[in-house]
Amino acid sequence: MDIFDSHCHLDFRDYDGDRDAVLSRAANAGVRRMMIVGTDLASSAKAVDLARTLPGCYAAVGVHPHDARTCSEDSLQRLKSLVQEPRVRAWGEIGLDFNRMHSPRKDQEFWLLRQLETALGLDLPVIFHERDSKGRLLEILRAAAPGGLAGVVHCFSGNTAELTAYLDLGLHIGITGIVTIKKRGAALRELILQIPTDRILVETDAPFLTPTPERNRNRRNEPAFVRTVLKKVAAVKQISPDTLAPIVWENTCRLFNLPFRLADRKDPLPA
Repeated sequence: MDIFDSHCHLDFRDYDGDRDAVLSRAANAGVRRMMIVGTDLASSAKAVDLARTLPGCYAAVGVHPHDARTCSEDSLQRLKSLVQEPRVRAWGEIGLDFNRMHSPRKDQEFWLLRQLETALGLDLPVIFHERDSKGRLLEILRAAAPGGLAGVVHCFSGNTAELTAYLDLGLHIGITGIVTIKKRGAALRELILQIPTDRILVETDAPFLTPTPERNRNRRNEPAFVRTVLKKVAAVKQISPDTLAPIVWENTCRLFNLPFRLADRKDPLPA
């Protein structure tokens, strides 16, 4: 199986001591591509630097809602300059997080909208973060892109109504290791039955959200473990992993405007 980890944070210092070994384990698990997702200007710049040099890796740039208070028009322009790098294939991770409130709501909403406008202007798909916004993210997306938009709701954990609304907007749904956790993932497993297979992406959010059974032995998540997520989604859907894997691969490549076929295992830059 060729697998695409659609959301990880290999730029985090959690991997500074063994990043090459992490990549080797990913390759051994069939993970051929990884999207390294930025969370602020510095993180995005590092994600781009890594994507330039690491085989199979791509980058997304953006400011996470936790860091919205630090965003500025200058940082937005500097993020736009990073998009000139061919390995940048998305804008994100952006959105709303009204759970921890590391940034004031007004800052989160203002910079979400400015970044969304920027991404749409650049014709880039968007990686969205949502937590406890109580429908506010959907309100903003419907107003900004009433005709729909290309993107993915990262680490989806909403309800049926929210799922339907995201799908109606044309968005993909990102599934993490939460799906493997017995109690915490029960509601998500029910909702997966309602997600068309052509809208599913799998992701680790590494170093966070380690799936079961890996979480029994590893505190730190890593891209290799996305294979476990894929297998669990296949089990919930009652289809074989070998059947689901190429569908999810094509979903992810299509969203990020990448060729489906790997010219070789080093996955060179797209033409």
